[in-house]
Amino acid sequence: MKTAIVTGASAGLGREIVRQIAAVFPEIEAYWLIARRAERLEELAAAMPDQQVDCMPLDLCDPMSFMTLQEKLASEQPEVALLVNNAGCGYLGNVGEVETSTQTRMIDLNLRALTAVTNITVPFMAPGSRILNVSSIAAFCPTPRMTVYSAGKSYVSAFSIGLAEELRHKGITVTAVCPAPMRTEFLEAGNIAGNSRMFERLPYCDQVQVAGGALRAARAGRVIYTPKLFYKFYRVLAKVTPVKLMVKFTKT
Repeated sequence: MKTAIVTGASAGLGREIVRQIAAVFPEIEAYWLIARRAERLEELAAAMPDQQVDCMPLDLCDPMSFMTLQEKLASEQPEVALLVNNAGCGYLGNVGEVETSTQTRMIDLNLRALTAVTNITVPFMAPGSRILNVSSIAAFCPTPRMTVYSAGKSYVSAFSIGLAEELRHKGITVTAVCPAPMRTEFLEAGNIAGNSRMFERLPYCDQVQVAGGALRAARAGRVIYTPKLFYKFYRVLAKVTPVKLMVKFTKT
C-alpha cells in the first residue's frame, strides 16, 4: 500500500501539506501522521473521511519514538511513497541566555529526529518515492539570535542535497523546501512574535501556497525549492556576499 508519512502533521505547514497531498500524489492510499498532540491528529484525520489515516502521537525528541516507528514499518511493510520531515522548532534568543534544554531540543527535533526518521524509512521506499524535508531561508546564512536554528537548517539542506545523490540510483528523490516566515504557531512558540524587528519587516509566505509548491517540487524531483521571488534573490545574494557582511543584515 502506497503510504505517506508526515511528521509535525498537527499544525501549521505540516497540516496544510497533509491536506494537499492527495491533489499532487493521488496514488497515496494511506497516511501516517506523526505529532505530539493526539487530539490535533484526530481532528485532522476526521476531516479526511475518504482516506486511510493512522494517527501516531509521538514526541520525536524521545528516542523511543524511533523504535515505535521502526516496529510499525517492520510489521506493516508499507511502500512509503512520500516522507515529509516537517517536525521542527525554533527559538529567538542569544546563546548563553536561552535555556540549554530549549537549544538542545532544537537539535534533537530539527536534526536528530529528521535524520533518524529518514534512516528508518528509506528501506521501505521504492523507485519513484519522494522525500520532502522542511528547511528554511535561515539555511542560507547564519542568523544571529537564531544561531542554533539557522545552523540546524543548514544541516537539513546539506543533508538533503547529499542524500539526493545517494538515492539517485534507486530512483528516490529528495527535496528541501526553504520557506520564509509564515503566520503559524511557530512565531509564538519561538518567542519571535513582537520580539524581532526583522521578522516584522520581512515579506511573509502563505502556508497554503508553500505546501502546494513544496509538494509539486517534490513531485518534480527538485532538490531545493525556495518559495517567493524575494527569497530566491536572497538565496543568490547569500552565495555571493561575504558571510561577515551578510550576518549584519540577518541579525534578528
